[in-house]
Amino acid sequence: MRIADLLKKESIDLQARAADKAGAIDHLVGLMEKGGHLKDTAAYKACVLAREEEGSTGIGEGIAIPHAKTDAVATPGLASMIVRQGVDYESLDDEPAYLFFMIAAPAGGANIHLEVLSRLSRMLMDDDFREKLMQAASVDEYLQIITDAETAQLAEDAAEAAAEETAVDGNAVSDDVTDTETQSAAPDAGRPYVIGVTACPTGIAHTYMAAEALEQKAAEMGVDIKIETNGSGGVKHHLTADDIRRAAGVIVAADKDVPVERFDGKRVLFVKVAAGIKEPQALIRQVLDGTPPVFHGTASESEAVTEAESGESTGRQIYKHLMNGVSHMLPFVIGGGILIALAFLFDMGNAGTAQFGTGTPLSAFLKNVGGLAFSMMMPILAGYIAASIGERPALMPGIVGGFLATTGGSGFFGALFAGFIAGYLIILLKKIFSHLPQALEGTKPILIYPVLGLVLIGLIMTYIINPPTSVFNHWLADTLSSMTTSSRIILGLVLGGMMSIDFGGPINKAAYVFGTASLMDASGAAVSSGIMASVMIGGMVPPIAISLSMLLFKKKFTPKERQSTITNFIMGLSFITEGAIPFAASDPLHIIPPCAIGSAAAGALSMLFGCTVPAPHGGIFVFGVVTNWPMYFASLAAGAVIAAVIMGIIRKKCPQS
Repeated sequence: MRIADLLKKESIDLQARAADKAGAIDHLVGLMEKGGHLKDTAAYKACVLAREEEGSTGIGEGIAIPHAKTDAVATPGLASMIVRQGVDYESLDDEPAYLFFMIAAPAGGANIHLEVLSRLSRMLMDDDFREKLMQAASVDEYLQIITDAETAQLAEDAAEAAAEETAVDGNAVSDDVTDTETQSAAPDAGRPYVIGVTACPTGIAHTYMAAEALEQKAAEMGVDIKIETNGSGGVKHHLTADDIRRAAGVIVAADKDVPVERFDGKRVLFVKVAAGIKEPQALIRQVLDGTPPVFHGTASESEAVTEAESGESTGRQIYKHLMNGVSHMLPFVIGGGILIALAFLFDMGNAGTAQFGTGTPLSAFLKNVGGLAFSMMMPILAGYIAASIGERPALMPGIVGGFLATTGGSGFFGALFAGFIAGYLIILLKKIFSHLPQALEGTKPILIYPVLGLVLIGLIMTYIINPPTSVFNHWLADTLSSMTTSSRIILGLVLGGMMSIDFGGPINKAAYVFGTASLMDASGAAVSSGIMASVMIGGMVPPIAISLSMLLFKKKFTPKERQSTITNFIMGLSFITEGAIPFAASDPLHIIPPCAIGSAAAGALSMLFGCTVPAPHGGIFVFGVVTNWPMYFASLAAGAVIAAVIMGIIRKKCPQS
């Protein structure tokens, strides 16, 4: 597959105009839609904007590569435009962006297109290539410049592959190199040798551009370098044991977890992937000067260096560890919770009896399987918080700590403690045993860490964490159950409003995690929760309200915005709050406040009417098992109408309507 297969003429605009970053993304999404690559334009745009929240895709040198990998993409594709006057795109070098390539990658299926996209990313690092594109007089000439450069790049890649194969054939391969590794060509003995790893969350553009920038700068500096890319297409140019042994140091330019324990004993520089693109020479120079500290296989050291480089606070680091646990926990919570809800739905004949939920073979099966998945919620949460901190050795102590929290009565809060304690316990053990003789190194991951980690987390959870946390949990449960009607309404109002402040951000996630925690009582049994009901309805309101407002106040929205009316209705009914993101991003002052007010009203009404839900997701599809579902639906409708009307009143008339 070639770039020309992904980039169609109708998806290219050489004289584009955009006033700002939001306008540039909007125009590119329109070009992508013209190419027929999207099956849900609004959802794709939402994913692009969500990616921008993680860090700007304006990589500097006048280039921006917004991208998303999502189910909203029908076929892999590219869109490109040139904005001659430039756009403030919040680029890494704080300079305007002129040349844009937007990438659309489907979430599933074959990944052959990822090789093409990585090739484009590398080509864009060439100054002459970019200049030729900017000077192109027509779309045909533009495509021909890309095709010629790609042909040259493919020839260069083929030559490198042949040279590497020759090196492998001519040298004995070390016993430490597995059959999945390739032996790199031996570096020049008279030149310094540096290795590195690049990785970004999406693994489409930044991963490869950072690698290319480091390789180009190393060549200029007379330094041999080998960069392992950890992208969506898998790991390429795998660093072998021999590469690691010979290297003067390692550059890890990554925004996601990559295997780093193999670098134990080497000087390792940890930075964000953007630094690999923006300042490759400085990174290489630091490694050659011996500036980075010697790495001893502890996650804390890497995080400390990364934090110093990125300016992230300790709170931000804690949040990232927590979200790692939550993201791995949610499939268990959602899958298990919905199966439990279905068990009740298919057993309505036994409603009100002790057998409700298990009175038929089908419902008993669903309840059993769903309950099993749901019961793993706390161990998985704790395990992956621990793994985010202490890497793989911390996973097992974290999971066991989570189980001890479940059985010991400390529940969700105990699992949080277990995850963080297990992660930092493993870091402590790594430091304590960092000076073992080389002959005993192999005992660390298979004996020392698991055994001592298990004993320590067991003692801490059993005798220190569980007793007071269990008391707190019972107090909290009693407090919630004894709440007056007015107190419950206030709680529902706050939780509903939180779901519509940042649409999937930290505030939204905090409310959602609190809601899912309420689905399990102090004994670990699944329950139907009024808190979860307020959280879910609060998250359903924004997309529905926006769609309703577009129907009631058509002149306040552009024709392009109104195309997503039905899509947003469906997303809202399905409890997919993110459908509101494109509108909130383009007009936050007139979208977020009305949505927050409507969601808060819906959450408060849900509490007022005593609505509860046993499932953590599903939206309207689990209304059948909602306590007092008619009033739950009425609460949703009321919140959506309130938000839609306020939105329609405060938004200005759109000149393009």
